[in-house]
Amino acid sequence: MKLNLYQVDAFTNKTFGGNPACVVPLDSWLSDEILLQIAKENAVAETAFFVDKGDKIHLRWFTPEIEMDLCGHATLATTHCLKTILNYKKNTFVFETLSGDLTVLAENNLYKMDFPSRMPIPANLPETIANSLSIKPNEILKSRDYVLVFDNETQIRNLQINRSLFDQINLAPGGVIITAIGDNCDFVSRFFTPQTSILEDPVTGSAHCSLIPFWAEKLQKKEMIALQVSEREGKLFCEEKGDRVLISGQAKTYSVGNLWTD
Repeated sequence: MKLNLYQVDAFTNKTFGGNPACVVPLDSWLSDEILLQIAKENAVAETAFFVDKGDKIHLRWFTPEIEMDLCGHATLATTHCLKTILNYKKNTFVFETLSGDLTVLAENNLYKMDFPSRMPIPANLPETIANSLSIKPNEILKSRDYVLVFDNETQIRNLQINRSLFDQINLAPGGVIITAIGDNCDFVSRFFTPQTSILEDPVTGSAHCSLIPFWAEKLQKKEMIALQVSEREGKLFCEEKGDRVLISGQAKTYSVGNLWTD
């Protein structure tokens, strides 16, 4: 079977920045085993598969290890493919997902994603995670992901993970967010997932479902600009909307091709 395959860098306006995602359109669903094998072969943080149902688009996300309940950058990448490669004329897309219906608006070279808000609450950090961090956090919270709050951006950029310790715990489908007030933006973050082929996710849209309500309350701001300060770095335009958050970013097509399955 021959399938189309698109690779897009999300949350950036330049190639080799942001977070790479693969997007694979399907006429009908293949088995979960094949979807996971394709994701493993693509070897990026997320591969998005979608089936156009007319009024909605059924969207699923796979890492090389598991199916995810929510993924921001691969949703943004999918919308970018629909608009710029597949030439869909509409500007508003409704995706049917494991996290409910998600709406994305393509407007002014930005893709604005309407996602659920996940305010983190105070929590205790497992000892294996605490011992794996080169710098200790000031505050520990959790929603789907652990949210660890630090003093400043320098600490976020300099923090190192002892992977042999970190990988002793399985948080699937969650991970660990580290965050602080930014030097030249409202807040910065990085995102790590234990027991995965890609330890640090370059830019994590779903993490901002927790970061946006947290920093909106902390900074007393509804609209914010965030940077995920991984090596590839990405910029996110954020808005707190009560039980929803708006996460916006740009995207850049990297490659267009095909794949074959047996």
